[in-house]
Amino acid sequence: MIRILQQDNKATKIIFAVIIGAACLSMVAYLIPGIGDNAGATGNVGVFATVRDPGFFGKFTGDSTDIKTSEVNQIAQQQLQQQRLPEGFLQFLLPRAGQMLVQRAILKHEADRLHLDVSNADLARELQTGSFARYIFPNGQYIGDDKYINFVQTYFQLTRAEFEDQVKGDMELNRLQALVTGGVSVSDNAVRESYRTQGTKVKFDYAVVSSEDIRKSINPSDADLQAFFTKSAARYATAVPEQRKIEYFSFDASNLPGGKPQVTDAEIASYYGQHQDQYQVKEQVKTRHILIQVPSGADAKTDAAAKSKAADILKQIKAGGNFADLASKNSDDPGSKTQGGELPMIPTAGLDPAYAKAAMALKPGETSDLVRSQFGYHIIQTEAKDSAHAKPLAEVKEQILPVLEQQKAGAAEQSFAAQLAAEAKSKGLDKTAAAHNLKTTTTDFIGKDGVIGGVADAAQLLTQSFSAAKGAAPASVSTGDGFAIFQVVDVKPAHAPDFADYKSHILDDYREQQVPQLLNAKLSKLADRAKVLNDLKKAAAEMNVPVKTSELVGKDGQVPDVGSMSGQASVAFTLAKGAISAPINNGTTGIILSVTDKQEPTADDIAKNFDATREQLLSTQREEIFRVYIGTLTDTYTKKGAIKYTQKQPAPGSSPFGG
Repeated sequence: MIRILQQDNKATKIIFAVIIGAACLSMVAYLIPGIGDNAGATGNVGVFATVRDPGFFGKFTGDSTDIKTSEVNQIAQQQLQQQRLPEGFLQFLLPRAGQMLVQRAILKHEADRLHLDVSNADLARELQTGSFARYIFPNGQYIGDDKYINFVQTYFQLTRAEFEDQVKGDMELNRLQALVTGGVSVSDNAVRESYRTQGTKVKFDYAVVSSEDIRKSINPSDADLQAFFTKSAARYATAVPEQRKIEYFSFDASNLPGGKPQVTDAEIASYYGQHQDQYQVKEQVKTRHILIQVPSGADAKTDAAAKSKAADILKQIKAGGNFADLASKNSDDPGSKTQGGELPMIPTAGLDPAYAKAAMALKPGETSDLVRSQFGYHIIQTEAKDSAHAKPLAEVKEQILPVLEQQKAGAAEQSFAAQLAAEAKSKGLDKTAAAHNLKTTTTDFIGKDGVIGGVADAAQLLTQSFSAAKGAAPASVSTGDGFAIFQVVDVKPAHAPDFADYKSHILDDYREQQVPQLLNAKLSKLADRAKVLNDLKKAAAEMNVPVKTSELVGKDGQVPDVGSMSGQASVAFTLAKGAISAPINNGTTGIILSVTDKQEPTADDIAKNFDATREQLLSTQREEIFRVYIGTLTDTYTKKGAIKYTQKQPAPGSSPFGG
């Protein structure tokens, strides 16, 4: 049992877990909480939308679910990172993420309405046998509370209670999908035909026309390029980006008047007093225990039998029996029984209240009488305990010192930067720098993505320099390890390049424009000639196009220069042996193929793969039916006013499932 000693703590967070593999979960994304609730809010602070029961009384019962803005932002950020998209795409992902969470909330309301509840026993079985079993119960053995809690915190940034509550929620949604799609079926003929299509393999010759070869063959004259350059004047009007010349001087903490600020003991003590909550040690206890489990909802007879068994074990312990041996033989807690019932030091706030109270009442080495928790009857032996207390100042002084040093140095640097900027406005950069033993530097003309030597982080210096006017008063800006005082001394606006200087770029652009048309033309000519000759190799040889031969491949195969056989090249599976395809153009490469061999699966192959193919078809149909079910539910909730958006509503027809 996993939730041993743990409080039944409800949570509203949603986890992002790629290892949850059930069908419903494959259609619904999750997230790791972590961004502030106000992030990205454009309406009611912290809340993107609220979903309530669509019934008449749903307006009054208060049974509703808030979708937090932080959750929407986090899912969108996850998708941005996974798809490796530029930051600018976030605005397009946010509505989809919000709609996905709205639909998940709707499904949860429906599952609750249908009483598809998940018990603690259901959860225990899922964790021991489901998708998480290989992490929590490798080889059937529980990894122990410490590793379990670390696993949950590392991968999901949740407490154990929150994690288990969300796994329960996922199980509930799986049950809803099973209920909705339970009647799906496929015919035997459909299964056989599906595998026949999937199992067919082909071998083919293919002529490869490379766009790179086409590009290299394009050699325009200077007159052609000049005409192209003139015709594309608008395209090149700002081809050379704006550049600026910047004068600046910089400093860090070592240049502060009077040196780096020192931190006094009094300041450390004051900080310690103002941040007592950071140095609190929670009440915690280390125990051994033996659990005789009582299933949730068990009758009085079952409870009495468990109590009697626990009482008998307690007698053996009091008679001198070895606690660890008795735990290994009798405890129903799989996580601790193999360790002689031993549990790590655990904060009592994370334990069942009855267990925690009994454990803290014992002195180290003492054994309790029977203790009844929500999981059953325990015999507890306390090994060590700590009362709640604050760490003494002497213990945390070395942690506080660098914090205060950084704060004081940062404040001093900021103040000094403001002073220097004010001086530079009246005296100029050179005189101000010299007066403080600093040195000015003037850059060459540089762009927004340029490099400024001698500055730890020039990002802000460049950003502010490109938003300041030429000759504007000197200003200060952070450089990561200090500040810089700068002034823009000259500006070169974005402009069109000289033809001679930009000729190589113009040639690249000219070729890029010509390639698609020439590639298509060559492919069409090759395909036509091959069909006239009824021989791809002869036609390719006439046009000096290389021909390659594939292995025998199926639809899940990959072929060099062709790519996935499930893409445009899948036309090969529809062609008869000896047939020649139409042009296949993937943008960078074009091919013409001729089938040389074709093998369809035998009746035995179909029979061997019949069950797997049926399950694949059923899974596809179930997902489609559940997709329609979700859409219908969403329409119902929308029409009945059960969805209230406090953020901008996603565009109509958007779907979190990419449909």
